[in-house]
Amino acid sequence: MTVIPDTLRLNVRMLGELLGDTLLENHGPQLFRKVEEIRNLGKQVNKADDADAQPLINVMAALEDKDILPIARAFNQFLNLANIAEQQFFSSAESDKRDILEETLAQIAEKHGKAEVAKVLNELNIELVLTAHPTEITRRTLIRKYENVSNALRDLSRTDLFRYEIDQIKERLRSTIDEVWYTDEVRDERPSAVDEAKWGFAVIENSLWSAVPDFLRELDAVARRTTGQSLAKDICPFHFYSWMGGDRDGNPNVTHAVTKEVILLGRWMAADLYLRDINQLAARLSMDVADEDFRATYGQGSKTPYRVCMHQIRDRLMATLRWTEAQLNDTGINKEIPIQSKAELLEPLSACYDALTKVGLHRVADGELLDTIRRVQCFGINLVPLDVRQDSERHVKALQEIVAHVGLGDYEAWDEAQRQAFLYEQLNNKRPLVPRHWQPSADTLEVLNTCTVVANEPAETLSHYIISMAQQPSDVLAVALLLRESGVTWNVPIVPLFETLADLDRAPRVMEALWSNPWYTQYSGAKQTVMIGYSDSAKDAGKITATWAQYKAQETLVELSNKRNISMMLFHGRGGTVGRGGGPVEKAMASQPPGSVPGKIRVTEQGEMIRYKFGLPRVAIRSLAIYVAATMRATMEPNPAPKQAWRDLIEQMSDQSLQHYRQVVREDPRFVPYFRSLTPEQELGKLALGSRPAKRKAGGGIESLRAIPWVFAWMQVRLNLPAWLGAPQALQHALEQEPETLAEMIRDWPFFTAYLDLLEMVVGKADGSIAAYYEQQLVAPEYHSLGTQLRADLKRCELLLNQLKGQTRLLESDPLLAQSIHVRSPYTDPLNYLQAELLKRERKAGEIDPILEQALKVTMAGISAGMRNTG
Repeated sequence: MTVIPDTLRLNVRMLGELLGDTLLENHGPQLFRKVEEIRNLGKQVNKADDADAQPLINVMAALEDKDILPIARAFNQFLNLANIAEQQFFSSAESDKRDILEETLAQIAEKHGKAEVAKVLNELNIELVLTAHPTEITRRTLIRKYENVSNALRDLSRTDLFRYEIDQIKERLRSTIDEVWYTDEVRDERPSAVDEAKWGFAVIENSLWSAVPDFLRELDAVARRTTGQSLAKDICPFHFYSWMGGDRDGNPNVTHAVTKEVILLGRWMAADLYLRDINQLAARLSMDVADEDFRATYGQGSKTPYRVCMHQIRDRLMATLRWTEAQLNDTGINKEIPIQSKAELLEPLSACYDALTKVGLHRVADGELLDTIRRVQCFGINLVPLDVRQDSERHVKALQEIVAHVGLGDYEAWDEAQRQAFLYEQLNNKRPLVPRHWQPSADTLEVLNTCTVVANEPAETLSHYIISMAQQPSDVLAVALLLRESGVTWNVPIVPLFETLADLDRAPRVMEALWSNPWYTQYSGAKQTVMIGYSDSAKDAGKITATWAQYKAQETLVELSNKRNISMMLFHGRGGTVGRGGGPVEKAMASQPPGSVPGKIRVTEQGEMIRYKFGLPRVAIRSLAIYVAATMRATMEPNPAPKQAWRDLIEQMSDQSLQHYRQVVREDPRFVPYFRSLTPEQELGKLALGSRPAKRKAGGGIESLRAIPWVFAWMQVRLNLPAWLGAPQALQHALEQEPETLAEMIRDWPFFTAYLDLLEMVVGKADGSIAAYYEQQLVAPEYHSLGTQLRADLKRCELLLNQLKGQTRLLESDPLLAQSIHVRSPYTDPLNYLQAELLKRERKAGEIDPILEQALKVTMAGISAGMRNTG
C-alpha cells in the first residue's frame, strides 16, 4: 500500500513522463525503449529482498558505448526531478498539516508562562554558517532551472486555474525539462573560492532575502497569538555567516586577497539589494504628514519628508557601490565614504518608522519599511559576515619563524607551559614583536596578510577566527598575538575547533586554562564560542564513539562556563550526512545536553544542504520555523541528563565500537587497498566539486583524506560504512550485558533514540548486494574476505536494529522515508552497476573515452541525488 501522497506521486510521474518525452524526441525510440527496459528491471530487482539482479547487470554490461552517457543522464535527471517534486510538496500547504512553530510555542507557554516565552523568543540567537564544503555537485545554471520546475509544480497546485492555464504551465515545464536535458549536469572546471562565495550570495538574493522578513512576520503573528506580545522591530533571531572565501584550512586557493575580494563583493551585493528596497520605499512613502522632529531632520521645505529620508539613504548606498566597484576593479582612488556599519542604515530607517507610527500610519510603517529594517538587522553591510578559518599548525609555524628571527628561542620545541608564558608576556607587552620591514617566508607572510585584512576591514564584515585542530590554550593565544601584531584593534572572537577524539576529551581542560587567566577573560569579555567538530571525530573514532565524546565535551564545557560566569555559545560543525553529524534539526536539538542551548546556538549548513533547506523561499521559511521551534524547546524544556547507569553502558558501548572501528580502519592491512579499489575515492578528483583539495596535505595518505570524500566514496558504493562501522559490536554488547538498561535508554533518552533513528536511516539506504558487485568487479580476490566481513556486519546491524525496535523491517516507523528510498532504488541501482563497469574499464585501460568519463561523473552525481546527500 502506497504511503506517498497522491499529489507527490502524480507530480513525480508527470515529470518522469515529460523527461521520457524529451528522451524519445531527441534520441529516438530505440534508446527510449532501452531506458524503459532498465527501469523495469530495476523495479523487479527491488520488489523482493532476494530478487535476482543479474538480468539488470547483463543489460547494463551489454550497452553500446554511444548509449551509456544518455542513459546515465536519463536516470540522473529523473532522480533530480523526483527530488524537486518532493521538496516542493513538503514546502506546500497540503503537506504542512501542523504548524510546528505555533504548536511548540503554545505548549511551552502553557507550561512556563507567556511572559517567559516572549522573553526567550526576543533574546533568541541562531547563527547559521554557510560553508563552502564541496558537496554541491549541481551547476548553478541547472539549479535555476530546477527552481523553475518547482515553481511550475507550485502553480499547478492552484485550484483556480482554467484549462488553458494548466496547459501553459505544463508547456513551460516541458520546455524547462528540454533545457535541463541539453545542459551538462557536471561542471568541467572547479569553482574558485570567489565563485563559491557568489553562489552563497545568490542563495540570499534568490531566497533568503524574501524568506527572512516573511518568516519574521509569521513569527510575530505566532508570538502575538501564543504570548500576547509582538516582536520588537529590531529583533531578528537569525543571523547568517559564511566560510566561503574565509575557510583556508588546507585550501591554498583561499588567500588574503580572496578574503578581501569576497568581503568587498558582499558589501557591493548588500548595497545593491538594499538600494532596490530603498527605491521601492521612496516610491511608496509619498505621505506628507510627519511630526516636526522628523521633518526638521529630513524634510524641511519638502512635502514628502519620507522620500527625502529614502533619497539620503539611496545616496549613501550608491556611494558605497561606486567605492566598492573602484576597490574591486582597482580603478584608482575613490574618496567617497562607504557605509561602514549597519547602524548607518538603521538610524534613518528607524527614524522613518517611528515618525510614521507617531502620526498613526502604523500599517505603512509595518509594511515594506519594517521588512527592510529586519533585513538590515539580519544581513548587515555585507550579507554574511565572514569567518576566517586556519589550521593551528600554520600559526605555530608562523610564530616559530618570527621568534627565531628575533632571536627569542625555538617556539616549536617549547612545551605548552613555555609557549603560554611567552604568549602572555608578548600580549601584555606594548612593544611590537614582528619587525616592520622583515621579509618572512611565503606561508608566514600569508598568515600575517590574512590578519592584516582583518585589521583593515570594518569589524561588522567579519565574525570569528576559527582554529582547526585546536589542541592547547597556546593555539588560541597564538592567534590573538598574530592579530595584534597585524594591527587589529578590536577583540576578534577566537574559536577553537575541537575535532578528533583526543581533542574533544581535552577541550574542557583547554578552556578551563583560558578562562582562568585574567588577560584572556578580559580579551574575550567573558564571552566564548567553542566549536565541536563532527566530521573528523567520526572519521577518527567511528560514529557512536564520536557522538558520545561530543556529548561529554559539551556537558563539561557547559558546567565550566557556568562556574566561570562565561557566556558560551556552542558551534556545531555538522555535515550533511549522518556520518558527519547531519540529520533532522529537531532530533539534533533534542539530543543536546541540558543547558547547552541557552537560547543561542551556532551551526554550519553545508554544501547541497544549503539548497535543500534554503534554496526556495517557502522551503527556507519552513526551515527557519523548525530551527526556532527546536531551539526554543531545547532552551526551555531541555531533556534531563542521562542516568548514571545509561552513562556507564554507553561508555562501554563506545569502547566496544572504538576498538572494532580502529581495528578495521587503522590496523587491518587489507583496509586501505580495499577502500581504494572498491570505491571511486581516487576518481572523485574528476568531479569539479569545489575549490578545496580532497586532502589536507598534498601527497598524504588516507589519514589526510578529508571527511567529505571519505563519506562520499562509501556512499557511492552504497555501503555507507562511516556511519555504522562499530555500531553492531556496541549494540550487541549492550544487549548481552545490560538489556534492561538498553531498553530504558531507547525508551527514555532522546540522545540515544536520535542516534538509533539516524543509524536506521543510514543502514536503510545501504545495499550490501551492490557493494558486493563493486567488489567483484574492482577488488583483488585477496581482499574479498574483508568485504564479506563488512557486509556481514552491515546485515548484523540491520537485524539488531529491528530486534531493538521490535519490527520486522527497517524504517517501519517511518514508512514515507522507506517508500521514498524504495521508489528511488530502480533509478539509483542502474547507475551503480554502470559506475562499477566504467571504473573497471578506466582502471584496466588507464583512461577511457572522454564521453565515457563524462558518464562516470554523471553516475556520481546521480547516485548522490538518489541518496539525497553527498558528504
